[in-house]
Amino acid sequence: MAQEKKVDKVGIDVSKAKLDVALLREQGEFRDKIIANSRKGFAELAAWLAKHGVTQAHICMEATGAYWEALAEFLVDAGFEVSVVNPVLIRKFGESLGERSKTDRLDARVIARFCAERDPPRWQAPSKAVRGLRALVRRREALIELRTEELNRRDSASEPRVLESIDKVIVMLDEQIAQIERQIHDHIDSDPTLKEQRQLLQTVPGIGKVVSGMLLSYYGGDLRFDSSKQAVAFAGLDTSRRESGTSVRGKPRLSKKGHSNIRGTLYMPAVVAMSKTAWGKAFAGRLAAAGKPPMLIIGAVMRKLVAIAYGVLKSGRPFNSALHGA
Repeated sequence: MAQEKKVDKVGIDVSKAKLDVALLREQGEFRDKIIANSRKGFAELAAWLAKHGVTQAHICMEATGAYWEALAEFLVDAGFEVSVVNPVLIRKFGESLGERSKTDRLDARVIARFCAERDPPRWQAPSKAVRGLRALVRRREALIELRTEELNRRDSASEPRVLESIDKVIVMLDEQIAQIERQIHDHIDSDPTLKEQRQLLQTVPGIGKVVSGMLLSYYGGDLRFDSSKQAVAFAGLDTSRRESGTSVRGKPRLSKKGHSNIRGTLYMPAVVAMSKTAWGKAFAGRLAAAGKPPMLIIGAVMRKLVAIAYGVLKSGRPFNSALHGA
């Protein structure tokens, strides 16, 4: 009978700039490594694992912000099993171990032990079509940001030659934005699943071609979340509350522990939905009647947009205004 090949357990504490890696050996010993959170660092991680004889591994990390995604995709493509775990579960597991100290190195070790003992579900990477769409969407966002910077420079420029240079750059950026928008449209058209999902999303009043493209770049293809609540948290549009004892009662606010790209793109559609669509007016009106401030209402409408959009994708049915009090 063939001997079953062992699967090593690895915990990674992810931050914006670096990755703290803990490789848990069969004897309960650890091997630790710090690498950059970059493509070059990912290759270094793969080489380091190979150096230690790791050919199959279950690698766990926390779902903190958006810093883990590129790493998770790289590892899945390299043939490793990956789990992305709710940080609350990791924290409670660490507390059950009696861990009192907290450093990135120790956190990585706790994650590795959680991986070994709890065997969390495997994370599903987005399809190549969705990743390609996301790259195009992010490029469009970068070009728009450059255009905004040039427009701001134009407002303060007075030298004619400087104004002429700025105007030329703005024209060039307009052409590039138009080109990338055509590429986004064609890319979605080339994939039957994404094309059908775009048609569903655009039945939601307030979601046009730009917003539908952005949403598909994060939520399209094979659906990766069990509920719209998880989709909302992925965007950092879920609410967090700060409470301690009986004296501290912080106001609920957006957690912002998710993709800022989604939140940034949804701000204006939320404003439009509040003023131009029946469901948005009804939803915002109820919040206003309850005494909620304007910025909280906008955040709630953004959250509602994601929940509605994901609900449409998950059900495969067009938007139904009767379900949303409109």
